[in-house]
Amino acid sequence: MDRLAEAKQLFLDALALQERGDLEQAKCAYQEALALAPGRPSVMNNLAAVFIELKNYPEARLLCERLLELHPEDETALLNLGNCQLKLDSAEVALLSYDRALGVKPEYADALNSRGSALLELKRLQEALESCDRALAIKPNYAEALNNRGNVLLELKRPGEALASYERALAIKPNYAEALYNRGNVLLELKRLGEALASYDRALAIKPGYAEALYNRGNVLLELERPGEALASYERALAIKPDYAEALNNRGYALLQLNRPQEALASYDRALATKPDFAEALNNRGDALLDLGRHEELIENYKTLLSVKPDYDYARGGLLRAQMQCCEWAEYGESAAQTSEDIRAGKRADTPFNFLAVSESAADQLKCSQTFVADKYPAAAQPVWRGERYRHDKIRVAYLSADLRDHAVAHLIAGLFEAHDRTRFDIAAISFGPDPNDEMRARLRAAFNRFIDVREKSDQDIALLLRELEIDIAVDLQGFTKHCRPGIVAHRAAPVQVNYLGYPGTMGAPYIDYILGDQHVIPPEHQSYYTEKVVYLPECYQPNDSKRRIAARTPTRAELGLPEEGFVFCCFNNNHKINPPVFDVWARLLNKVQGSVLWLLEDNKIVARNLRQEAERRGIAPRRVIFAPRVKMEEHLARQRLADLFLDTLPYNAHVTASDALWVGLPVVTYMGGTFAGRVAASLLNAVGLPELITSSREDYEALALKLAVNRELLADIKARLAQNRATYPLFNTDRFRRHIEAAYITMREHSERGEPPANFAVP
Repeated sequence: MDRLAEAKQLFLDALALQERGDLEQAKCAYQEALALAPGRPSVMNNLAAVFIELKNYPEARLLCERLLELHPEDETALLNLGNCQLKLDSAEVALLSYDRALGVKPEYADALNSRGSALLELKRLQEALESCDRALAIKPNYAEALNNRGNVLLELKRPGEALASYERALAIKPNYAEALYNRGNVLLELKRLGEALASYDRALAIKPGYAEALYNRGNVLLELERPGEALASYERALAIKPDYAEALNNRGYALLQLNRPQEALASYDRALATKPDFAEALNNRGDALLDLGRHEELIENYKTLLSVKPDYDYARGGLLRAQMQCCEWAEYGESAAQTSEDIRAGKRADTPFNFLAVSESAADQLKCSQTFVADKYPAAAQPVWRGERYRHDKIRVAYLSADLRDHAVAHLIAGLFEAHDRTRFDIAAISFGPDPNDEMRARLRAAFNRFIDVREKSDQDIALLLRELEIDIAVDLQGFTKHCRPGIVAHRAAPVQVNYLGYPGTMGAPYIDYILGDQHVIPPEHQSYYTEKVVYLPECYQPNDSKRRIAARTPTRAELGLPEEGFVFCCFNNNHKINPPVFDVWARLLNKVQGSVLWLLEDNKIVARNLRQEAERRGIAPRRVIFAPRVKMEEHLARQRLADLFLDTLPYNAHVTASDALWVGLPVVTYMGGTFAGRVAASLLNAVGLPELITSSREDYEALALKLAVNRELLADIKARLAQNRATYPLFNTDRFRRHIEAAYITMREHSERGEPPANFAVP
């Protein structure tokens, strides 16, 4: 056999190997053919195509350039060169090669398709679509062009059309792994999660080493609240592609969901080692540091994030919250003012829950919630409940919460759950938070007709469950607090949906019908700051459990490091609620009341250091600021008896902590603000018959606290009245409260069954 004949046979063998996907053998055969017949365009072009498939773009480019020296108008070489340039250089450079190829052969479908890819990368989307459509006009069954066209349509925010394009590609080429992958992507965007998962699985059955499909498969599993399976999918992707930064990032998120923050942190660090300016990984790393209580590192992490991407969503508010958690106030005034200004401008500057402790404006808090909901939890396109009327003999109420365990919300509301009138109400718990199997969890399990753990269900599946259970009223006890899942009610899970207790403010969501409040936390003139209609409970919006236990033994002051004789001001609010204006008042009180001390909760050691330094700057000996570690609730209640006066915070009042203090007989002095979160203590004090402890300015707040500290007879009289009122006033009368909230539920259902829109109303 002569050299040309041998070269031709090698070429045919290589072509067969290439079509079978045996690229390494095909490469060797093409190279042998080229050695026998140097400069043959068909061999060089096919060898270049194999190098491209093997991702050896430098070798492919060299071949293309050699061939174009010999044949400057070889359209295939120009196409292959463009494909190399798209990977090695830039889309602009590649576009020049594709246009040269089309100058040689205007009806060149492959060049038009690749040109569409370059234009897509350049975000010249309409031109990209036109290029793909021209390719398909020439070659209607061109699966690759249909796939590429789908990618362009997805970028154009036309997911329905994108899906149709992928489906057409797959009708032509059923085992097209890339089209199956892209089909999965559009189904994920459309929240058709089960179909997306199936599409990724089909792609992986064809191409098991498809790291990107494994990554996005993990993303679907996260959306489906299956973090363990998501983690396994990310691990498989990383076994194929160890430096896959996006997979390392989402692996970290899955580990956080599994309550493994230390491993999550390590995963984020690996992602950042690969991609140091990866803003999303920096942001998520912050969540791991927060869970680990490493607050100083969290501050530095946010600063790094903002240096990488100054406008990263919610990062400025996250930094401010981290600083507030440590009582690090050097930038407080400027940061708080800037955050509020950004919120008013509609920017994603802070999350609603963080912003409660920053803003004294109900209007700004509404804007913050509306911006956040539109971004994170928009109403589902297809509601689960579509107007059906259930007409049950008993009203079916579902309480949705992640906090049905030893948690502040549970301590408030457990008695209400137990007291509900079972002749008129069927009560269900929908629990999507941790299950520590503690005493409170056991108590709550017994308090409901049905207690359903839905942690492993998606938001949509939980909404469908509520529809299946024919729930009349869904009460979201979480709002925007930790472990929240507003996506459940975003699917319109029930005829009536209520924002209550966990989040003290408007959710700004069109699918929440009501918020439960009272005349103190939401005065009528504030109704415009709520997207929900306001239901006014007659005395106080907050439930309380009259069965709360206080430890039998009260420790001595000496045991807790308190002075035997000095006046003890205290505040057991979370440390992030303390701010410079509040601390200024406290410092002045310490200066004016000789021998007094300030007793605070110690969320972290950094707080103790920083607040003692702040005290010293204000002329107060650091030893006069004393910190209490967290202890069991019964012990915490008992130790509060050693304090003389509880000092409230603003703009975020004491809520559960105020009820705790009043329950043990400790008076609370509050300053009533302009938001729900800043008016709660006033509501509680009115409900326990001590309205004289409510002030309306910082000056009055300071003056009243000083008056009580120096007038022991007046303070003793207040304590005596509190002890008496605890048993006779509404605040701690669980059954009285139960009657009021049930009356609210009855009215809500009546409105709903008559087909009337939600409206403000007061329970008599």
